[in-house]
Amino acid sequence: MNKNDKISNWLNQTNKFNFAVYLIAASFITYFSMYAFRKPLSAGTFSDLYLFGIDYKIYAIFFQIIGYTISKFAGIKIIAELKTEQRIIGILVLIGISWISLLFFAIVPTPYNLIFLIFNGFPLGMIWGIVFSFLEGRKLTEILGAGLSSSFIVSSGVVKAIGRSLVINFGISEFWMPFLTGMIFIASLVLGVFLLSKIPPPNEEDIKHRTQRIPMDSNMRKKFFKEFSLGIILVTIIYVFLTIFRDVRDNFAVEIWSDLGFADRTDILATAEIPISIAVLIIIGSLFIINNNRIAFYLNKIIFTITGILLILTTYLFQSNSISPIFWMILNGFSMYLAYLAYHTFLFERWIAVFQIKSNIGFLMYIVDSFGYLGSSIIIFSKSFLSIHMNWLSFFVNISYLTGFVLIFFGIITIIYFLNKEKKHKVEIELQLVGENNG
Repeated sequence: MNKNDKISNWLNQTNKFNFAVYLIAASFITYFSMYAFRKPLSAGTFSDLYLFGIDYKIYAIFFQIIGYTISKFAGIKIIAELKTEQRIIGILVLIGISWISLLFFAIVPTPYNLIFLIFNGFPLGMIWGIVFSFLEGRKLTEILGAGLSSSFIVSSGVVKAIGRSLVINFGISEFWMPFLTGMIFIASLVLGVFLLSKIPPPNEEDIKHRTQRIPMDSNMRKKFFKEFSLGIILVTIIYVFLTIFRDVRDNFAVEIWSDLGFADRTDILATAEIPISIAVLIIIGSLFIINNNRIAFYLNKIIFTITGILLILTTYLFQSNSISPIFWMILNGFSMYLAYLAYHTFLFERWIAVFQIKSNIGFLMYIVDSFGYLGSSIIIFSKSFLSIHMNWLSFFVNISYLTGFVLIFFGIITIIYFLNKEKKHKVEIELQLVGENNG
């Protein structure tokens, strides 16, 4: 980093509030802009277009998720090993490839253009890991991560609303709409990446409280997985269901809102997500004030259980006509995103800090993400291609109940597992210290 750079020097000298605002703004703008290259596809309906008797949109979403899923598996290695100097160019190249793929999606005839949605999804799956690498390992990581994560709550609705507006108000083809929506956000993407490039690494105080974050080679990844294999499996199971829930709600929001009676309200795609974003940002962001890593870590597991109960309760109230459809969509979105964003903000951050293992969040995040999107792909494939006759609203209601039960059950199991693991870990450290002293 250039020592004469004014922005970098200011960040090193400014107070925590200004520092946090800058990092949140930089990461928010970058990730918000990335969504403009991914989510506008979901705003298309591609009505009256079928392939082998199945809606074309189903194929489009499925092919994009395939690319995204492959990207997450590749990211277990690529993001875990990523070096600092590779971050900025990585973001620009990956999103550039994604945007060009949307161009080919627009100009290549159907159904051959579907293959380019794999190439659209693959590079975008890497972006979160790169952006979050600027934020992890800091005393303020929770609030920074909450700021970043709120971007994909708000941005998904906003870019879909913009994409839908291009189609309805300007007569843009649904095939060209994703590419043109991305073009609108090119300038903000460049701004976000420029701001990220000025962020200094964690300081000594950050490292003391949160453990040093370093690239992980193959041996380090194997050692970490061997140490926490069952814990990783448990949190992955929860995340798979959260991802399925989120993807059904997100990718088929237009259809779900239409089934709820809001087919002509394009604005609701964005406005319904705003209160969710604000509430989740406040709750998760405030967790940075908990200095005790252990307390914060187990609080995460309690959040799983509470949100599971809330998800089941609100869905039942909606079905019994005790709450309105809009209120239900806001509450179930809040329940899901609070648990879902815990992964992206402080679950792995505090995990590493509690057990004091030099590593990085990218490795753990991309393990759960890869299986999360694999599960999402399987569900969408099963619903769409195996003749499961159920509209998206009914399907979403069933997914809500199932996800709620998974959160409650596995949330409790993970608490038991990590409490036992923590005891064993302390014993191992004590035995190691005794051996060193005897030596």
